[in-house]
Amino acid sequence: MNTSVVMKFGGSSVETIEKMRNVADRIIRKKETFINIVVVVSAMGKTTNQLLELAKQASKYPSKREVDMLISTGEQVSISLLSMILNEKGFETVALTGSQAGIKTGGIHTKNKILDIQPSKIQKHLEAGKIVVVAGFQGINEEGDITTLGRGGSDTTAVALAAKLGFLAEIYTDVEGIYGVDPRLYPKAKKLDVISYEEMKEMAFLGAKVMEPRSIEIGHRYGVEIYVASSMSEASGTMIKEVKTMEEKSITGLSVSEKVMMVTIKHYPNKAIDIANLFVQLAENEVNVDMISQTPSSNGHLTLAFTASADDLEAINEVLERILKIYPNVVTDKNVNVAKISVVGTGMRTQTGVAAQLFKLLAENDIEFKLVTTSEISISYTIDKIHIKKAVEVISDHFGL
Repeated sequence: MNTSVVMKFGGSSVETIEKMRNVADRIIRKKETFINIVVVVSAMGKTTNQLLELAKQASKYPSKREVDMLISTGEQVSISLLSMILNEKGFETVALTGSQAGIKTGGIHTKNKILDIQPSKIQKHLEAGKIVVVAGFQGINEEGDITTLGRGGSDTTAVALAAKLGFLAEIYTDVEGIYGVDPRLYPKAKKLDVISYEEMKEMAFLGAKVMEPRSIEIGHRYGVEIYVASSMSEASGTMIKEVKTMEEKSITGLSVSEKVMMVTIKHYPNKAIDIANLFVQLAENEVNVDMISQTPSSNGHLTLAFTASADDLEAINEVLERILKIYPNVVTDKNVNVAKISVVGTGMRTQTGVAAQLFKLLAENDIEFKLVTTSEISISYTIDKIHIKKAVEVISDHFGL
């Protein structure tokens, strides 16, 4: 039995000192049965958003290096306060920033990826009997600069540490595990006892907010089973692991992403080199393009449409401004009043007719979609935000989610 664990607590779990005390009590209870405990914490509550707002007030396009320097301070506050609380309760602890914990990263600022972890300092403190509290979401690059890991980076930190140390991974959040559908959108949603890495990763990519996709990828690659549970209650959670069953449900879950924007570009040159250039520039700006549609029109032009995260608005604007300088006749439109709704299930590999059922459900309920895309285990639709509630309800009812 593994008696070593990485426990991760998100921003909502540590947003006040009182909540931090509750987290500390949970860690202390875990200490009764676990010898080695590493705790990963996020910034308190909405701290990161508040810091980003300050950056926007300071500069229209703030340097991403300085943004990393700024927002990394949020986790530093959390780890030092939690460490103080644990010390006050009689437990030896040490707080470590990402760089002190040996988390080596690479990539562009604000969206770095973990390249390696050198855990010698963590291991030294564990051997001394201390609880180690590590700042999630951050690391250090080869230039010695502080870096951050992008959305959900604390999940990635926790699972990567568990993989490197050979520990269990437990993610504590404000919900009691993984649900087939977000209970806030569908109150009848069922909690899952177990979900496969593959399905969880797909749901996370498609908008499920409970886990960050990269953390599931790391867990899958290194065989780290990830337990997701509530930080507020003792209710049993959900285990993310390799799942093999004889017969699978066609649909395991439904994800909704409201932080989506749909960009339409009209009168764009219908040449492969120009189309490639557009998407190369978006990639260079770290814009993760999702759905793509192109419709040829007359005079050698076409209409292009694609979706991306609404968080990438500034990066997309930079690219569109460059495009408009080269092709002044191009017309662009950005629609943020859309959402992406996706169904996920490994059972789709072997069971036919899921797409037909979905198209029929949407048609019968007068829900129009703008774009559709499929993978081996998912189908996604872009719809107007006003239809989210209805779409979630009819799909969840039909598939028993």
